[in-house]
Amino acid sequence: MSKTVVVGMSGGVDSSVAAYLLKKQGFNVIGLFMKNWEEVSEDGVCSAESDFADVRRVCAALDIPYYSVNFAAQYQERVFSHFLEEYRAGRTPNPDVLCNREIKFGPFREYALSMGADFIATGHYCGIDHSGGKHRLKKAADCGKDQTYFLNQVREKQLENVLFPLADIPKPEVRKIAEEIGLATAKKKDSTGICFIGERNFRKFLQTYLPAQSGKIVTLDGEAVGEHVGLMYYTLGQRKGLDLGGKSGEEGRWFVVEKDLKNNILYVSHGDEAPLYSKACKVSGLNWIGFAPEKEFECTAKFRYRQPEQKVKVKIDNGTALVEFAEPQRAVTEGQYAVFYDETYCLGGGVIEEVYK
Repeated sequence: MSKTVVVGMSGGVDSSVAAYLLKKQGFNVIGLFMKNWEEVSEDGVCSAESDFADVRRVCAALDIPYYSVNFAAQYQERVFSHFLEEYRAGRTPNPDVLCNREIKFGPFREYALSMGADFIATGHYCGIDHSGGKHRLKKAADCGKDQTYFLNQVREKQLENVLFPLADIPKPEVRKIAEEIGLATAKKKDSTGICFIGERNFRKFLQTYLPAQSGKIVTLDGEAVGEHVGLMYYTLGQRKGLDLGGKSGEEGRWFVVEKDLKNNILYVSHGDEAPLYSKACKVSGLNWIGFAPEKEFECTAKFRYRQPEQKVKVKIDNGTALVEFAEPQRAVTEGQYAVFYDETYCLGGGVIEEVYK
């Protein structure tokens, strides 16, 4: 008898093709759509409704059953409240990382197993290795699309019974498969940015939840050069939206180098990027995936998603890690994740707590 796999269907091309590939491999496939956010956009459109319509079309084309489940309450409690907390603290969180641990591989996985699933699957670009009683995250063949960064906080136990059908398939090939079999999502644009904000103006969105407090923009020499609209709207290395174009003769060369939450000051630099570079960081909330770290070891790491892996030395002490960089790193940001790798696997990761210049 064929095994049952429940596929997390988002209404995008990746999960659509993941479902198709699993059916082709002989699995009994069920599509499950998650609704994590209850809100209508400014133009009166609920993106979840149009995404679910795409899921229905794809499942009809693949001749597989589909269901919908609402995790909006869990999302608010486990992901969104933390997102607001971090912004309040002047940090820059990554809710997609938490969503994977707290929703997709949490309540979603449990719900799928309660439906009688032998496996769950998603359209993530990464691989998995279930050998030797361990569950390890492998980097995707398409390194430009590899999504292990976003899975660094998923517990090893949560990866049991998980399949990632797109591990070895480049993105253009995924679109090609979708076109060849006539799926409605073949040409659908990839969703970018934070899932619950979508294409909306980020500042406007955040203002509805957190009142902004304007303050001074100051250079590292102490010269006041402008006014910011609220520290939470800025991130390290940011160039756009500072409205300092005419200052110091050159346009567009200002960027954020520091945020002083206590005094509500945004520090900027002009032309000189040196203040953005750091030599190490402290990482907490460590999560290791099928990997038992020594007290000290060398590996590679990423400090943001779109970044090549960097050589680092990791020193673990009392549940936190000191991560020393082989080369100075630009704009390593508190609240983001440091994610560790070897040649094949994503070893795990943690939250960047402090950055050492």
